[in-house]
Amino acid sequence: MKVKFFAQIREVTGTESLDMAVPADATIEGVRQTLMARGPQWQEALSANVLCACNQTLCDGSKTVSEQDEVAFFPPVTGG
Repeated sequence: MKVKFFAQIREVTGTESLDMAVPADATIEGVRQTLMARGPQWQEALSANVLCACNQTLCDGSKTVSEQDEVAFFPPVTGG
Protein backbone atom coordinates (compact mmCIF):
# COMPACT_ATOMS: atom_id res chain seq x y z
CA MET A 1 0.00 0.00 0.00
CA LYS A 2 1.11 3.55 -0.67
CA VAL A 3 0.84 5.91 2.32
CA LYS A 4 1.11 9.67 1.79
CA PHE A 5 1.60 12.44 4.33
CA PHE A 6 0.66 16.09 3.93
CA ALA A 7 1.35 19.48 5.51
CA GLN A 8 2.57 19.40 9.13
CA ILE A 9 2.55 15.58 9.24
CA ARG A 10 5.00 15.48 6.33
CA GLU A 11 7.15 18.17 7.98
CA VAL A 12 7.32 16.44 11.38
CA THR A 13 8.04 12.97 10.01
CA GLY A 14 10.30 14.15 7.20
CA THR A 15 8.46 11.73 4.93
CA GLU A 16 6.30 12.51 1.91
CA SER A 17 5.22 8.93 1.22
CA LEU A 18 6.14 5.32 1.84
CA ASP A 19 5.13 1.84 0.78
CA MET A 20 4.07 -0.66 3.42
CA ALA A 21 2.73 -4.17 3.49
CA VAL A 22 -0.56 -4.70 5.34
CA PRO A 23 -2.38 -7.84 6.50
CA ALA A 24 -5.67 -8.79 4.82
CA ASP A 25 -7.82 -7.36 7.64
CA ALA A 26 -5.90 -4.09 8.06
CA THR A 27 -7.71 -0.87 8.92
CA ILE A 28 -6.58 2.71 8.60
CA GLU A 29 -6.39 2.89 12.39
CA GLY A 30 -4.11 -0.15 12.37
CA VAL A 31 -1.90 1.53 9.79
CA ARG A 32 -1.79 4.68 11.92
CA GLN A 33 -0.84 2.68 15.03
CA THR A 34 1.90 0.86 13.10
CA LEU A 35 3.30 4.16 11.88
CA MET A 36 3.17 5.70 15.38
CA ALA A 37 5.29 2.78 16.64
CA ARG A 38 8.12 4.01 14.40
CA GLY A 39 9.19 6.61 16.97
CA PRO A 40 8.46 9.85 18.80
CA GLN A 41 8.19 12.08 15.73
CA TRP A 42 5.61 9.70 14.24
CA GLN A 43 3.65 9.71 17.50
CA GLU A 44 3.73 13.50 17.56
CA ALA A 45 2.57 13.77 13.95
CA LEU A 46 -0.19 11.15 14.03
CA SER A 47 -1.53 11.22 17.60
CA ALA A 48 -3.35 14.53 17.29
CA ASN A 49 -6.55 15.17 15.38
CA VAL A 50 -5.65 13.69 11.97
CA LEU A 51 -7.84 13.26 8.92
CA CYS A 52 -7.44 10.27 6.66
CA ALA A 53 -8.43 9.29 3.16
CA CYS A 54 -8.41 6.05 1.26
CA ASN A 55 -8.12 6.30 -2.52
CA GLN A 56 -8.74 10.05 -2.29
CA THR A 57 -12.01 9.69 -0.33
CA LEU A 58 -12.25 10.90 3.27
CA CYS A 59 -12.93 8.08 5.72
CA ASP A 60 -12.51 7.10 9.35
CA GLY A 61 -10.08 4.72 11.02
CA SER A 62 -12.39 1.73 10.78
CA LYS A 63 -12.06 1.57 6.98
CA THR A 64 -10.51 -1.72 5.85
CA VAL A 65 -7.60 -1.28 3.45
CA SER A 66 -5.65 -3.56 1.11
CA GLU A 67 -2.29 -3.66 -0.64
CA GLN A 68 -3.75 -1.89 -3.68
CA ASP A 69 -5.04 1.13 -1.74
CA GLU A 70 -3.54 4.57 -1.32
CA VAL A 71 -3.95 6.02 2.17
CA ALA A 72 -3.29 9.65 3.09
CA PHE A 73 -2.96 11.35 6.46
CA PHE A 74 -3.30 15.10 6.86
CA PRO A 75 -4.17 17.67 9.52
CA PRO A 76 -7.63 19.25 9.64
CA VAL A 77 -7.94 22.33 7.47
CA THR A 78 -8.95 25.53 9.19
CA GLY A 79 -10.12 28.68 7.52
CA GLY A 80 -10.16 32.25 8.53
